[in-house]
Amino acid sequence: MLLLTKLHRTAKLLLSLFLILSTVICQAQLLSFVKGADGSVLDQVEQSGGKFYNHGVETDAYEILKKYGFNNIRLKLWHTPSEPYNDLGRVKAMAKRAKDLGLGITLDFHYSDTWADPANQQKPEVWNQLQFSILTDSIRQYTRNVIGQLKLQNTLPEYIQIGNEISCGMLWNDGNVCNPDSPEQWNKLGILIKNAIQGVNEALSTDDKVKIIIHFDNGGNNGACRWFYDNITEEGIDFDIIGLSFYPWWHGTLTNLRNNLNDLATRYEKDIIVVEFGYPWTLAWNDNTNNLVGLEDQLHDGYPATVEGQYTYIRDLIELVKATSGNHGTGVMYWSPEWIVAPTFGSPWENVALFDFNNEVLESIRAFEDNAGATENQYKDPVILNVFPNPFQEETNISFDLSQHQLIKLSLMNLYGEPVINLHHGNLNKGNHKFSLNNEGLSSGLYIIRLSCEQFAVEQKIILID
Repeated sequence: MLLLTKLHRTAKLLLSLFLILSTVICQAQLLSFVKGADGSVLDQVEQSGGKFYNHGVETDAYEILKKYGFNNIRLKLWHTPSEPYNDLGRVKAMAKRAKDLGLGITLDFHYSDTWADPANQQKPEVWNQLQFSILTDSIRQYTRNVIGQLKLQNTLPEYIQIGNEISCGMLWNDGNVCNPDSPEQWNKLGILIKNAIQGVNEALSTDDKVKIIIHFDNGGNNGACRWFYDNITEEGIDFDIIGLSFYPWWHGTLTNLRNNLNDLATRYEKDIIVVEFGYPWTLAWNDNTNNLVGLEDQLHDGYPATVEGQYTYIRDLIELVKATSGNHGTGVMYWSPEWIVAPTFGSPWENVALFDFNNEVLESIRAFEDNAGATENQYKDPVILNVFPNPFQEETNISFDLSQHQLIKLSLMNLYGEPVINLHHGNLNKGNHKFSLNNEGLSSGLYIIRLSCEQFAVEQKIILID
Protein backbone atom coordinates (compact mmCIF):
# COMPACT_ATOMS: atom_id res chain seq x y z
CA MET A 1 0.00 0.00 0.00
CA LEU A 2 2.86 2.37 0.87
CA LEU A 3 4.45 1.67 -2.51
CA LEU A 4 1.17 2.39 -4.32
CA THR A 5 0.81 5.66 -2.42
CA LYS A 6 4.34 6.72 -3.42
CA LEU A 7 3.67 5.79 -7.03
CA HIS A 8 0.42 7.77 -6.93
CA ARG A 9 2.21 10.85 -5.57
CA THR A 10 5.03 10.45 -8.10
CA ALA A 11 2.50 10.33 -10.94
CA LYS A 12 0.81 13.47 -9.64
CA LEU A 13 4.15 15.22 -9.37
CA LEU A 14 5.08 14.29 -12.94
CA LEU A 15 1.71 15.55 -14.13
CA SER A 16 2.21 18.78 -12.22
CA LEU A 17 5.67 19.27 -13.74
CA PHE A 18 4.18 18.65 -17.15
CA LEU A 19 1.55 21.31 -16.48
CA ILE A 20 4.24 23.76 -15.39
CA LEU A 21 6.21 23.08 -18.57
CA SER A 22 3.06 23.58 -20.62
CA THR A 23 2.47 26.84 -18.79
CA VAL A 24 6.00 28.03 -19.60
CA ILE A 25 5.36 27.25 -23.27
CA CYS A 26 2.04 29.10 -23.07
CA GLN A 27 3.74 32.11 -21.47
CA ALA A 28 6.34 32.09 -24.26
CA GLN A 29 3.54 32.20 -26.79
CA LEU A 30 1.95 35.13 -24.97
CA LEU A 31 5.16 37.07 -25.47
CA SER A 32 4.19 37.27 -29.16
CA PHE A 33 1.41 39.73 -28.30
CA VAL A 34 0.92 41.92 -31.37
CA LYS A 35 1.68 45.60 -30.86
CA GLY A 36 1.00 46.93 -34.32
CA ALA A 37 0.50 50.20 -36.14
CA ASP A 38 -1.41 50.89 -39.31
CA GLY A 39 1.43 52.58 -41.19
CA SER A 40 -0.36 52.89 -44.52
CA VAL A 41 -0.22 56.70 -44.71
CA LEU A 42 3.56 56.99 -44.21
CA ASP A 43 4.27 56.70 -47.93
CA GLN A 44 2.11 59.71 -48.79
CA VAL A 45 3.31 61.74 -45.79
CA GLU A 46 6.94 61.23 -46.85
CA GLN A 47 6.25 61.98 -50.51
CA SER A 48 4.57 65.19 -49.32
CA GLY A 49 7.66 66.30 -47.40
CA GLY A 50 6.86 64.96 -43.94
CA LYS A 51 9.78 64.08 -41.64
CA PHE A 52 9.95 62.40 -38.22
CA TYR A 53 12.21 63.00 -35.24
CA ASN A 54 13.33 61.09 -32.18
CA HIS A 55 14.99 63.40 -29.64
CA GLY A 56 15.69 65.89 -32.43
CA VAL A 57 17.28 63.37 -34.80
CA GLU A 58 15.49 62.74 -38.10
CA THR A 59 14.62 59.05 -38.11
CA ASP A 60 12.57 56.64 -40.21
CA ALA A 61 9.06 56.48 -38.72
CA TYR A 62 8.94 52.66 -38.80
CA GLU A 63 12.29 52.57 -37.03
CA ILE A 64 10.92 54.85 -34.31
CA LEU A 65 7.87 52.63 -33.87
CA LYS A 66 10.06 49.54 -33.53
CA LYS A 67 12.36 51.25 -31.01
CA TYR A 68 9.39 51.87 -28.70
CA GLY A 69 7.90 48.40 -28.78
CA PHE A 70 5.89 48.00 -31.98
CA ASN A 71 6.37 44.65 -33.72
CA ASN A 72 3.94 44.75 -36.66
CA ILE A 73 2.97 47.14 -39.46
CA ARG A 74 -0.53 47.00 -40.97
CA LEU A 75 -0.84 48.09 -44.60
CA LYS A 76 -4.08 48.75 -46.45
CA LEU A 77 -4.37 47.67 -50.09
CA TRP A 78 -6.61 49.36 -52.66
CA HIS A 79 -7.24 47.70 -56.02
CA THR A 80 -6.73 50.63 -58.45
CA PRO A 81 -6.51 53.89 -56.48
CA SER A 82 -6.79 57.26 -58.21
CA GLU A 83 -3.48 58.39 -56.66
CA PRO A 84 -0.20 56.41 -56.61
CA TYR A 85 -0.54 55.21 -53.03
CA ASN A 86 -1.88 52.02 -51.42
CA ASP A 87 -1.72 50.02 -54.67
CA LEU A 88 0.12 46.71 -54.84
CA GLY A 89 3.41 48.21 -55.99
CA ARG A 90 3.55 50.70 -53.13
CA VAL A 91 2.32 48.17 -50.58
CA LYS A 92 5.11 45.82 -51.63
CA ALA A 93 7.68 48.60 -51.16
CA MET A 94 6.36 49.53 -47.71
CA ALA A 95 6.16 45.86 -46.70
CA LYS A 96 9.81 45.41 -47.63
CA ARG A 97 10.79 48.43 -45.53
CA ALA A 98 8.97 46.97 -42.55
CA LYS A 99 10.41 43.48 -43.07
CA ASP A 100 13.97 44.84 -43.41
CA LEU A 101 13.55 46.39 -39.97
CA GLY A 102 12.43 43.06 -38.51
CA LEU A 103 8.77 44.05 -38.23
CA GLY A 104 5.88 41.71 -38.95
CA ILE A 105 3.24 42.60 -41.55
CA THR A 106 -0.56 42.67 -41.56
CA LEU A 107 -2.20 43.08 -44.97
CA ASP A 108 -5.59 44.78 -45.01
CA PHE A 109 -7.51 44.01 -48.22
CA HIS A 110 -10.11 46.73 -48.82
CA TYR A 111 -11.38 45.17 -52.07
CA SER A 112 -12.09 48.66 -53.34
CA ASP A 113 -10.31 51.48 -55.15
CA THR A 114 -10.70 53.71 -52.09
CA TRP A 115 -11.58 53.64 -48.37
CA ALA A 116 -13.77 50.72 -47.31
CA ASP A 117 -15.67 51.01 -44.02
CA PRO A 118 -19.17 50.26 -42.66
CA ALA A 119 -20.69 53.04 -44.82
CA ASN A 120 -18.59 52.50 -47.95
CA GLN A 121 -17.84 49.19 -49.61
CA GLN A 122 -17.61 50.14 -53.27
CA LYS A 123 -16.40 47.51 -55.70
CA PRO A 124 -13.26 48.21 -57.72
CA GLU A 125 -14.38 49.89 -60.92
CA VAL A 126 -13.10 47.02 -63.06
CA TRP A 127 -15.41 44.62 -61.16
CA ASN A 128 -18.55 46.78 -61.26
CA GLN A 129 -20.36 45.00 -64.07
CA LEU A 130 -19.25 41.43 -63.35
CA GLN A 131 -21.75 38.65 -62.85
CA PHE A 132 -21.59 37.15 -59.36
CA SER A 133 -19.95 33.90 -60.49
CA ILE A 134 -17.21 35.88 -62.27
CA LEU A 135 -16.84 38.26 -59.30
CA THR A 136 -16.16 35.35 -56.97
CA ASP A 137 -13.48 34.02 -59.31
CA SER A 138 -11.97 37.50 -59.65
CA ILE A 139 -11.60 37.99 -55.90
CA ARG A 140 -9.96 34.57 -55.62
CA GLN A 141 -7.46 35.19 -58.43
CA TYR A 142 -6.72 38.76 -57.31
CA THR A 143 -6.09 37.68 -53.72
CA ARG A 144 -3.88 34.80 -54.84
CA ASN A 145 -1.84 37.12 -57.07
CA VAL A 146 -1.30 39.68 -54.29
CA ILE A 147 -0.19 37.10 -51.74
CA GLY A 148 1.97 35.37 -54.33
CA GLN A 149 3.81 38.58 -55.13
CA LEU A 150 4.37 39.42 -51.48
CA LYS A 151 5.65 35.92 -50.83
CA LEU A 152 7.98 36.12 -53.82
CA GLN A 153 9.75 39.15 -52.31
CA ASN A 154 9.91 37.45 -48.89
CA THR A 155 7.32 39.71 -47.25
CA LEU A 156 4.52 37.23 -46.65
CA PRO A 157 2.17 38.80 -44.07
CA GLU A 158 1.64 37.11 -40.72
CA TYR A 159 -1.96 38.35 -40.69
CA ILE A 160 -4.35 38.94 -43.58
CA GLN A 161 -7.61 40.86 -43.27
CA ILE A 162 -10.32 39.78 -45.69
CA GLY A 163 -12.00 43.16 -46.05
CA ASN A 164 -11.90 46.25 -43.86
CA GLU A 165 -14.66 46.88 -41.31
CA ILE A 166 -17.07 44.64 -43.22
CA SER A 167 -19.84 45.12 -40.67
CA CYS A 168 -22.40 45.39 -43.49
CA GLY A 169 -20.47 43.13 -45.82
CA MET A 170 -18.25 44.07 -48.76
CA LEU A 171 -18.31 44.41 -52.54
CA TRP A 172 -21.74 46.02 -52.52
CA ASN A 173 -24.37 45.34 -53.59
CA ASP A 174 -23.53 41.66 -54.05
CA GLY A 175 -22.07 41.28 -50.56
CA ASN A 176 -24.30 43.76 -48.67
CA VAL A 177 -25.81 42.10 -45.58
CA CYS A 178 -27.48 45.17 -44.05
CA ASN A 179 -29.73 46.09 -46.93
CA PRO A 180 -31.22 43.56 -46.96
CA ASP A 181 -30.22 41.42 -43.98
CA SER A 182 -31.31 38.12 -45.47
CA PRO A 183 -30.06 34.51 -45.65
CA GLU A 184 -29.48 34.98 -49.38
CA GLN A 185 -27.20 37.99 -48.82
CA TRP A 186 -25.26 36.30 -46.03
CA ASN A 187 -24.74 33.33 -48.32
CA LYS A 188 -23.37 35.59 -51.05
CA LEU A 189 -21.03 37.35 -48.59
CA GLY A 190 -19.91 33.95 -47.33
CA ILE A 191 -19.09 32.82 -50.86
CA LEU A 192 -17.07 35.98 -51.51
CA ILE A 193 -15.07 35.63 -48.30
CA LYS A 194 -14.46 31.92 -48.87
CA ASN A 195 -13.14 32.60 -52.36
CA ALA A 196 -10.81 35.29 -51.00
CA ILE A 197 -9.50 32.88 -48.36
CA GLN A 198 -9.10 30.21 -51.03
CA GLY A 199 -6.99 32.67 -52.99
CA VAL A 200 -4.76 33.15 -49.95
CA ASN A 201 -4.37 29.41 -49.47
CA GLU A 202 -3.58 28.79 -53.14
CA ALA A 203 -0.60 31.15 -52.85
CA LEU A 204 0.80 29.43 -49.75
CA SER A 205 3.08 26.47 -49.23
CA THR A 206 2.30 23.86 -46.60
CA ASP A 207 4.84 25.34 -44.18
CA ASP A 208 3.63 28.96 -44.48
CA LYS A 209 2.02 30.36 -41.34
CA VAL A 210 -0.67 32.96 -42.03
CA LYS A 211 -3.70 33.87 -39.93
CA ILE A 212 -6.95 35.19 -41.38
CA ILE A 213 -8.73 38.15 -39.71
CA ILE A 214 -12.39 39.01 -40.18
CA HIS A 215 -12.86 42.67 -39.18
CA PHE A 216 -15.94 44.27 -37.55
CA ASP A 217 -16.00 47.95 -36.71
CA ASN A 218 -17.86 48.41 -33.40
CA GLY A 219 -15.75 46.79 -30.70
CA GLY A 220 -17.96 48.10 -27.91
CA ASN A 221 -21.27 46.72 -29.19
CA ASN A 222 -21.70 43.12 -28.09
CA GLY A 223 -25.12 42.65 -29.69
CA ALA A 224 -23.90 43.84 -33.09
CA CYS A 225 -20.76 41.70 -32.85
CA ARG A 226 -22.80 38.61 -31.99
CA TRP A 227 -25.14 39.28 -34.92
CA PHE A 228 -22.21 39.56 -37.31
CA TYR A 229 -20.01 36.69 -36.11
CA ASP A 230 -22.98 34.36 -35.56
CA ASN A 231 -23.83 34.80 -39.23
CA ILE A 232 -20.19 34.47 -40.31
CA THR A 233 -19.96 31.24 -38.30
CA GLU A 234 -23.25 29.98 -39.73
CA GLU A 235 -21.81 30.39 -43.24
CA GLY A 236 -18.95 28.05 -42.31
CA ILE A 237 -16.20 30.61 -42.93
CA ASP A 238 -12.85 29.29 -41.73
CA PHE A 239 -10.95 32.17 -40.11
CA ASP A 240 -8.53 32.54 -37.22
CA ILE A 241 -8.94 35.94 -35.57
CA ILE A 242 -11.73 38.33 -34.71
CA GLY A 243 -10.58 41.85 -35.61
CA LEU A 244 -12.29 44.84 -34.00
CA SER A 245 -12.09 48.62 -34.25
CA PHE A 246 -12.55 50.61 -31.06
CA TYR A 247 -12.76 54.40 -30.79
CA PRO A 248 -14.54 55.70 -27.66
CA TRP A 249 -16.17 58.65 -29.46
CA TRP A 250 -17.96 56.11 -31.71
CA HIS A 251 -17.97 52.81 -29.87
CA GLY A 252 -18.47 53.41 -26.14
CA THR A 253 -16.34 52.90 -23.05
CA LEU A 254 -13.41 50.66 -22.21
CA THR A 255 -15.85 48.74 -20.01
CA ASN A 256 -17.99 48.09 -23.09
CA LEU A 257 -14.90 46.84 -24.91
CA ARG A 258 -13.79 44.61 -22.03
CA ASN A 259 -17.21 42.99 -21.65
CA ASN A 260 -17.48 42.43 -25.39
CA LEU A 261 -14.00 40.89 -25.65
CA ASN A 262 -14.70 38.46 -22.84
CA ASP A 263 -18.04 37.43 -24.31
CA LEU A 264 -16.70 36.96 -27.86
CA ALA A 265 -13.69 35.00 -26.61
CA THR A 266 -15.95 32.60 -24.70
CA ARG A 267 -18.63 32.40 -27.38
CA TYR A 268 -16.40 31.75 -30.42
CA GLU A 269 -13.17 30.49 -28.80
CA LYS A 270 -11.08 32.56 -31.19
CA ASP A 271 -8.24 34.98 -30.64
CA ILE A 272 -9.05 38.69 -30.86
CA ILE A 273 -7.00 41.65 -32.03
CA VAL A 274 -8.15 45.25 -31.70
CA VAL A 275 -6.89 46.12 -35.18
CA GLU A 276 -7.78 49.81 -34.94
CA PHE A 277 -7.71 52.21 -31.99
CA GLY A 278 -6.40 55.64 -31.11
CA TYR A 279 -6.70 58.52 -28.64
CA PRO A 280 -5.88 62.25 -28.83
CA TRP A 281 -3.00 63.94 -27.03
CA THR A 282 -4.51 67.39 -27.69
CA LEU A 283 -7.69 68.90 -29.11
CA ALA A 284 -5.73 71.58 -30.98
CA TRP A 285 -5.25 71.59 -34.76
CA ASN A 286 -2.06 71.91 -36.79
CA ASP A 287 -3.61 72.65 -40.21
CA ASN A 288 -6.93 73.56 -41.81
CA THR A 289 -8.03 69.96 -42.35
CA ASN A 290 -11.06 69.14 -40.22
CA ASN A 291 -10.04 66.79 -37.41
CA LEU A 292 -12.09 63.70 -36.58
CA VAL A 293 -11.63 64.30 -32.86
CA GLY A 294 -11.81 67.84 -31.51
CA LEU A 295 -14.46 68.13 -28.80
CA GLU A 296 -14.33 67.50 -25.05
CA ASP A 297 -17.45 65.34 -25.21
CA GLN A 298 -15.65 62.93 -27.57
CA LEU A 299 -13.18 62.02 -24.83
CA HIS A 300 -13.40 58.99 -22.56
CA ASP A 301 -14.04 59.80 -18.90
CA GLY A 302 -10.80 59.80 -16.94
CA TYR A 303 -8.53 60.32 -19.95
CA PRO A 304 -7.83 63.98 -20.79
CA ALA A 305 -6.54 65.03 -24.21
CA THR A 306 -2.96 65.35 -23.00
CA VAL A 307 0.20 63.37 -23.65
CA GLU A 308 -0.22 61.74 -20.23
CA GLY A 309 -3.88 61.03 -20.96
CA GLN A 310 -2.99 59.44 -24.28
CA TYR A 311 -0.29 57.33 -22.61
CA THR A 312 -2.64 56.13 -19.89
CA TYR A 313 -5.43 55.30 -22.34
CA ILE A 314 -3.09 53.26 -24.57
CA ARG A 315 -1.59 51.45 -21.58
CA ASP A 316 -4.97 50.62 -20.09
CA LEU A 317 -6.40 49.40 -23.39
CA ILE A 318 -3.42 47.12 -23.95
CA GLU A 319 -3.74 45.64 -20.47
CA LEU A 320 -7.49 45.22 -20.96
CA VAL A 321 -6.95 43.25 -24.17
CA LYS A 322 -4.26 41.10 -22.56
CA ALA A 323 -6.70 40.21 -19.76
CA THR A 324 -9.34 38.83 -22.17
CA SER A 325 -10.85 35.50 -21.09
CA GLY A 326 -8.91 32.39 -22.08
CA ASN A 327 -5.84 34.43 -23.11
CA HIS A 328 -7.66 35.17 -26.37
CA GLY A 329 -6.65 38.85 -26.43
CA THR A 330 -3.61 38.58 -28.69
CA GLY A 331 -2.89 42.08 -29.93
CA VAL A 332 -3.65 45.72 -30.65
CA MET A 333 -2.92 47.99 -33.62
CA TYR A 334 -2.76 51.77 -33.33
CA TRP A 335 -4.32 53.49 -36.30
CA SER A 336 -2.08 55.91 -38.26
CA PRO A 337 0.36 57.03 -35.55
CA GLU A 338 2.38 58.58 -38.40
CA TRP A 339 -0.36 60.72 -39.98
CA ILE A 340 1.22 64.09 -39.24
CA VAL A 341 0.73 67.30 -41.21
CA ALA A 342 3.14 67.40 -44.16
CA PRO A 343 3.98 70.48 -46.26
CA THR A 344 1.66 69.38 -49.10
CA PHE A 345 -0.58 66.86 -47.32
CA GLY A 346 -3.07 67.63 -44.56
CA SER A 347 -4.16 65.42 -41.70
CA PRO A 348 -7.48 64.91 -39.89
CA TRP A 349 -5.57 62.86 -37.33
CA GLU A 350 -2.49 64.89 -36.31
CA ASN A 351 -3.81 65.31 -32.75
CA VAL A 352 -4.26 61.52 -32.41
CA ALA A 353 -0.90 60.62 -33.97
CA LEU A 354 2.08 59.68 -31.80
CA PHE A 355 4.12 62.70 -32.91
CA ASP A 356 3.73 66.33 -31.82
CA PHE A 357 3.21 69.32 -34.12
CA ASN A 358 6.99 69.56 -34.60
CA ASN A 359 6.99 65.90 -35.71
CA GLU A 360 8.87 64.83 -32.58
CA VAL A 361 7.81 61.47 -31.17
CA LEU A 362 5.61 61.83 -28.08
CA GLU A 363 6.45 60.31 -24.71
CA SER A 364 3.07 58.55 -24.84
CA ILE A 365 4.53 56.07 -27.33
CA ARG A 366 6.24 54.44 -24.35
CA ALA A 367 2.91 52.79 -23.50
CA PHE A 368 3.85 50.20 -26.14
CA GLU A 369 7.08 49.27 -24.41
CA ASP A 370 7.12 45.99 -22.48
CA ASN A 371 7.87 47.87 -19.25
CA ALA A 372 5.23 50.55 -19.81
CA GLY A 373 4.75 52.55 -16.62
CA ALA A 374 8.28 52.16 -15.27
CA THR A 375 10.52 55.22 -15.18
CA GLU A 376 14.10 55.02 -16.34
CA ASN A 377 15.51 54.37 -12.86
CA GLN A 378 12.80 52.11 -11.53
CA TYR A 379 12.93 48.34 -11.74
CA LYS A 380 15.87 48.02 -14.07
CA ASP A 381 15.83 44.37 -13.04
CA PRO A 382 12.47 42.57 -13.21
CA VAL A 383 10.65 41.87 -9.96
CA ILE A 384 10.77 38.10 -9.50
CA LEU A 385 8.07 36.16 -7.70
CA ASN A 386 9.48 33.20 -5.80
CA VAL A 387 6.93 30.51 -4.97
CA PHE A 388 8.03 27.42 -3.00
CA PRO A 389 7.04 24.68 -2.92
CA ASN A 390 5.40 24.58 -6.34
CA PRO A 391 3.43 22.33 -6.81
CA PHE A 392 2.17 22.42 -3.21
CA GLN A 393 -0.32 20.46 -1.10
CA GLU A 394 -1.03 22.27 2.17
CA GLU A 395 0.86 25.56 2.05
CA THR A 396 3.25 27.48 -0.18
CA ASN A 397 5.34 30.60 0.40
CA ILE A 398 5.50 33.65 -1.86
CA SER A 399 8.40 36.10 -1.67
CA PHE A 400 9.68 39.05 -3.67
CA ASP A 401 11.94 42.08 -3.38
CA LEU A 402 10.87 45.70 -3.91
CA SER A 403 13.41 48.36 -4.83
CA GLN A 404 11.26 51.15 -3.36
CA HIS A 405 8.14 51.87 -1.29
CA GLN A 406 5.08 50.86 -3.33
CA LEU A 407 1.32 50.42 -3.18
CA ILE A 408 0.96 46.82 -4.36
CA LYS A 409 -1.72 44.22 -4.86
CA LEU A 410 -0.98 40.51 -4.46
CA SER A 411 -3.74 38.18 -5.64
CA LEU A 412 -4.49 34.56 -6.37
CA MET A 413 -6.47 34.24 -9.63
CA ASN A 414 -7.94 31.43 -11.66
CA LEU A 415 -6.90 30.77 -15.26
CA TYR A 416 -9.54 33.19 -16.54
CA GLY A 417 -7.91 36.05 -14.66
CA GLU A 418 -10.68 36.20 -12.08
CA PRO A 419 -9.67 36.96 -8.46
CA VAL A 420 -9.93 34.06 -6.00
CA ILE A 421 -8.09 35.39 -2.93
CA ASN A 422 -6.75 38.86 -2.14
CA LEU A 423 -3.46 38.19 -0.35
CA HIS A 424 -2.48 41.84 0.13
CA HIS A 425 -3.56 45.27 -1.07
CA GLY A 426 -1.67 48.16 0.49
CA ASN A 427 1.67 49.92 0.85
CA LEU A 428 4.89 47.94 1.28
CA ASN A 429 8.34 49.29 2.06
CA LYS A 430 11.50 48.70 0.08
CA GLY A 431 13.00 45.25 0.73
CA ASN A 432 12.03 41.57 0.89
CA HIS A 433 8.44 40.52 1.54
CA LYS A 434 6.96 37.11 2.28
CA PHE A 435 3.39 35.83 2.20
CA SER A 436 1.93 32.38 2.71
CA LEU A 437 -0.96 30.70 0.91
CA ASN A 438 -2.73 27.61 2.24
CA ASN A 439 -5.14 25.25 0.52
CA GLU A 440 -8.19 26.22 2.57
CA GLY A 441 -11.25 26.50 0.35
CA LEU A 442 -9.28 25.75 -2.81
CA SER A 443 -9.72 22.89 -5.28
CA SER A 444 -6.68 21.19 -6.76
CA GLY A 445 -5.55 22.63 -10.07
CA LEU A 446 -3.67 25.45 -11.76
CA TYR A 447 -3.77 29.05 -10.43
CA ILE A 448 -2.01 32.37 -11.03
CA ILE A 449 -0.23 34.52 -8.45
CA ARG A 450 -0.28 38.15 -9.66
CA LEU A 451 1.74 40.97 -8.14
CA SER A 452 0.90 44.42 -9.52
CA CYS A 453 1.40 48.09 -8.80
CA GLU A 454 1.51 51.31 -10.83
CA GLN A 455 4.90 50.50 -12.35
CA PHE A 456 4.69 46.77 -13.11
CA ALA A 457 2.76 43.54 -13.04
CA VAL A 458 4.25 40.04 -12.81
CA GLU A 459 2.58 36.66 -12.70
CA GLN A 460 3.57 33.14 -11.65
CA LYS A 461 1.58 29.96 -12.31
CA ILE A 462 1.22 27.62 -9.31
CA ILE A 463 -0.32 24.17 -8.90
CA LEU A 464 -2.27 22.81 -5.95
CA ILE A 465 -2.34 19.01 -5.71
CA ASP A 466 -4.36 16.96 -3.26
